[in-house]
Amino acid sequence: MELSNRLRIVAGEVSQGNRLADIGTDHGYIPIFLVKEGRIPSAIAMDVNDGPLKRAQKNIEKEGLSDRIITRKSDGLEALLKDEADTILIAGMGGALVTEILERGRSVLAEGKELILQPQSELFKVRHCLHRMSYRIIKEAALREDGKYYFIIKAVPGTEHYEEEYLYEYGKCLLEKKDSVMVEYLLSEKEKQEKVYRTLLSHKTEAARKRRKEVEAQLDKIKKAYCYEM
Repeated sequence: MELSNRLRIVAGEVSQGNRLADIGTDHGYIPIFLVKEGRIPSAIAMDVNDGPLKRAQKNIEKEGLSDRIITRKSDGLEALLKDEADTILIAGMGGALVTEILERGRSVLAEGKELILQPQSELFKVRHCLHRMSYRIIKEAALREDGKYYFIIKAVPGTEHYEEEYLYEYGKCLLEKKDSVMVEYLLSEKEKQEKVYRTLLSHKTEAARKRRKEVEAQLDKIKKAYCYEM
């Protein structure tokens, strides 16, 4: 079983020896990989749908890991008990859904869990949510795979707040280390927003004017992110 580069990087953020809860496990690839590598002792592969759970169970049985990895039907963290996992992993979902799962799972997260998150969109919502829930972001990673950009967030219990909105948008950790993939992403976003702006200039409606203001604000955030501590 081969993991994609994205999933391998996500899996690599799980701390050695932690028990894992993989939310939205799909095929169960990450728990299987981590147990086989000896990185974690056990895992719970969770999903809200029966199809993914059956696929995961089949893969787990094929690898002979049924005694180390169990599957469980769960809507987010709903079916996870407080003392069953040390790390909670959520990958491949939209940022709004990740935020919803975290907020609905407050009782479990209050016990102090390591979080590994790979939202597919709206990362600013996830970063804001983590800070609201008394988590601090200790590491972020960025990669490009098959023409798409992906971002991984690792958070632990703690107090933290960013002073500027662009830091929530693009990730303070990534900007501090001048991550090369993030720089590439910022330049691509700048190009896209400038193209939108040029198109809007030919429209004279009130809606177009408001949209130009939004694009200008986004371009300002991109500029601040690109110039962060340069």
